[in-house]
Amino acid sequence: MKKPVDPPEEGGVEIVSLKSALEERYLSYALSTIMHRALPDARDGLKPVHRRILHGMNLLRLGPNTSFRKSAKIVGDVMGSFHPHGNQAIYDALVRLAQDFASRYPLVDGQGNFGNIDGDNAAAERYTEARMTDVARRLLDGIDEDAVDFRPNYDGTSEEPVVLPAAFPNLLANGSQGIAVGMATSIPPHNAGELCQAALYLIERPGATSDQLVQFVPGPDFPTGGILIDKAEAIADAYRTGRGSFRVRARWSREDGGRGTWVAVVTEIPYGIPKSRLIEKIAELINEKKLPLLADVRDESAEDVRIVLEPRSRTVDPLVMMESLFRLTELEARIPLNINVLTAGGKVPKVLGLAECLREWLDHRRDVLQRRSRHRLAAIGRRLEILGGLLIVYLDLDRVIRIIREEDEPKAELMRVFALTEIQANAILDTRLRSLRRLEEMELKREQSELREEKGSLEALLESDKKQWQTIARQIREIWKVYGPETTIGRRRTSIEDAPDLGEIDFAEAMVEREPITVIVSQKGWIRAMKGHQPDLSKVEFKGDDSLRTAFFAETTSRILVMATNGKFYTLDASKLPGGRGFGDPIRLMADLDEGADVVAAFAHRPGSKLLLAASDGRGFVAPADDLVATTRKGRSVLGVDAKERAVVASPVSGDHVAVVGENRRLLVFPLGQVPEMGRGKGVRLQRYKDGGLSDAKTFTLAEGLTWKDTSARTWTVAEAELREWLGNRAEAGRLPPKGFPKSNRFE
Repeated sequence: MKKPVDPPEEGGVEIVSLKSALEERYLSYALSTIMHRALPDARDGLKPVHRRILHGMNLLRLGPNTSFRKSAKIVGDVMGSFHPHGNQAIYDALVRLAQDFASRYPLVDGQGNFGNIDGDNAAAERYTEARMTDVARRLLDGIDEDAVDFRPNYDGTSEEPVVLPAAFPNLLANGSQGIAVGMATSIPPHNAGELCQAALYLIERPGATSDQLVQFVPGPDFPTGGILIDKAEAIADAYRTGRGSFRVRARWSREDGGRGTWVAVVTEIPYGIPKSRLIEKIAELINEKKLPLLADVRDESAEDVRIVLEPRSRTVDPLVMMESLFRLTELEARIPLNINVLTAGGKVPKVLGLAECLREWLDHRRDVLQRRSRHRLAAIGRRLEILGGLLIVYLDLDRVIRIIREEDEPKAELMRVFALTEIQANAILDTRLRSLRRLEEMELKREQSELREEKGSLEALLESDKKQWQTIARQIREIWKVYGPETTIGRRRTSIEDAPDLGEIDFAEAMVEREPITVIVSQKGWIRAMKGHQPDLSKVEFKGDDSLRTAFFAETTSRILVMATNGKFYTLDASKLPGGRGFGDPIRLMADLDEGADVVAAFAHRPGSKLLLAASDGRGFVAPADDLVATTRKGRSVLGVDAKERAVVASPVSGDHVAVVGENRRLLVFPLGQVPEMGRGKGVRLQRYKDGGLSDAKTFTLAEGLTWKDTSARTWTVAEAELREWLGNRAEAGRLPPKGFPKSNRFE
């Protein structure tokens, strides 16, 4: 850290660049946030505040088998000695460590109100009590045996650990969330038993990759359960790079009621989603009629989650209803993965993959093992030195007693006579008289023998990498026994499944309430939808000199196809059309019509149907309606038209013959089979012209005759026998139409 700048002399002025001053201060702030607040250490998986809380609780001797202590006492000690950032920040961190729905393996055992999955806050710190769990005890195991380094606390009055010994894979087991300056971390919780299996495999095969370890760690294991529906390839890629995300769905089941009724019951919700907020969102969507398949939602939760979803009717498909909920609500959530942690002894932030994370933990465990072994060796050496002195005095107890009784400086005399060290002499002088018996001498020799044996094994351990890894593997197996899949806390809660195959279901239609509507399109391209099927449109008003172009019946779930003069088709959602009380909205606001293009026709899309398309130059073809649906606002090019031509006809195909009339008032009838079916293109010539172009075309059944409507809306029909003179082949010129044909040269 830089020393503070000395102030200028009295009356002096120091010129400081604002840019350099801001850069220096912001860099200091950024580094402080990254290193001391937001990112966890890869070795113990803890941020400084969590590490200080556990260290403070350890100093208060709040082990898993001790009595609880007030949270206010814990928070006060931590704030006063280690973490001067405010009691609320410390208490919030402590609360999260105690919440079993937030931490997969809680580090704090809380007593009192520590919040709930609904999102309610914990009670004040003066009302709650806490102590450490077994997991926290394992993280601290060996901290008094020189297992880790200590550093001065913020005011230099005491010391705090740089990192915890971490005899538990806490980084991945409990995960971590944090936002720093310019970087963030998001690590979901995992199953400790699976992590132990992966770590053992990594010990046996140090070169193992994340792709190999995925067979042991198939995905996160959230404390709130749920179902992970990502594909194995995506999960493996996320663990390989350390970045990605996981799709998690709520767990639900169908409960049958009486007389064919049923409800869907959600028993597990995605991790990190407050239950109350989730239910409020579902209720809002029901009120807004965005979940037409769902009638009601009820929260029947007690200690366990139980959300009851009641369908609109008994005929609703449960899978479709739940899929609509997954798409619109937080019953399906995407949990990010960004394993951005502090490495290189907590000094370098880096994004790690699965294998690198476990390797950091294993290397730390090896370092802890070596330090604890050296610490124990030093303690054994001191004890053996004392035992050597005690055993010497037993050879001549009378002389020892005489020296102690008669000499003014017995310590110096004992050291001179028996060639003892100062430590040995002090131990003899501190020995009680009751210990001077034959049995005690035998006990000392037995203890000396055991310590020498332990010393030899520790020295052999420190000299052998293989023995060190064997010891670490044995420790990991002990963790696996406690937190393995056969235990209550270790059983996997989040299952990994494939998402149901619902590819044939149109969810855009399923998530809209089906209601009848009448779609009205004006001559100037304004569109609106009136509720219900309105056969009488005589009272419908239009803006200015606008008038009715076409009107048709549809439903709110329909897709409206609009054909423009440039040969493009645009698709509109009927549920998003403006209401019928006003004049509607221009279609140009809903689709990106090209400049100069106008609306030719509009109709409801009917899957499986076909349409006759034709341009003003007399060319056309039959197109499947399914090929006309556009997926973007820019539309879909279907009918190719030249620069001077325009699309004029989009008529439903129904029958076996085609009737074509030109602007020259010539009518031609020919078999429908002569018109090819195409997905896009210019088509073939339907009628030949010397002057003008095509005016209208339609398909009909020859046996039923050709019909049209005149200007008075009367229907005219020309029977098959009377159409003989107009029957011909495609691309002929045709003849003048029968008597009564509209002067507009249009069939409708």
